[in-house]
Amino acid sequence: MPDALMLFAAGLGTRMAPLTDTLPKPLIRVGGRPLIDHALSEADGAGITQVVVNLHYKPELIRDYLRMRRNIRFSRETETLLETGGGLKAALSLLGAGPVFTMNTDAVWFGRNPLEELRAAWLPDRMEALLALVHRDDATGYRGDGDFDLTRDGRLIRGGPYVYTGAQIIATGRVAAVRDDVFSLNPVWDAMAQDGKLFGTVHDGGFCDVGRPDAIALAEAQMALRGHV
Repeated sequence: MPDALMLFAAGLGTRMAPLTDTLPKPLIRVGGRPLIDHALSEADGAGITQVVVNLHYKPELIRDYLRMRRNIRFSRETETLLETGGGLKAALSLLGAGPVFTMNTDAVWFGRNPLEELRAAWLPDRMEALLALVHRDDATGYRGDGDFDLTRDGRLIRGGPYVYTGAQIIATGRVAAVRDDVFSLNPVWDAMAQDGKLFGTVHDGGFCDVGRPDAIALAEAQMALRGHV
């Protein structure tokens, strides 16, 4: 079973400007807590003790904020922003062998712990990646169309009513094999899907994409409605 988590915290946060002029997006406060704390609370709730955080934009601020958490290691993307695939590849030596959890740091989840849901649904003999999804109607703050549809056996195909929440389990063999240093996870997922190895599970709860300043109020309204702290 996966026992390590990669938190993506290196992005420039351009959609969150002007708040990100002075702070990296993971430190923007939602409900009185930095966004990265919401992700770390899910990790704590799932009993995950190995956490790697990648850093690029204003890295010293994130490192200083997290310095008291002894279970966190940092993958520094000093010169170039490596995107999701490249960032994960660069951190593999810290994450260890085997499948890992990954999670974005610009979201708030409601309901069941998404990492526990992923762990319960993970079937390593059948899957190379398992993505936590919500229906488009349950994706607060999300402006795009749906990302995926689900087949009857849980495999994913592109396009459909489900939105990726930013949490997954992924086997890292294909990621490690990519020759480029800078790349998205999307082509890796596409290759997995072609081989019938890309799966999804629907999150039992809500999700808020906190990628823009106006989404902060949306997330906080959902938190108040659901008694979320």
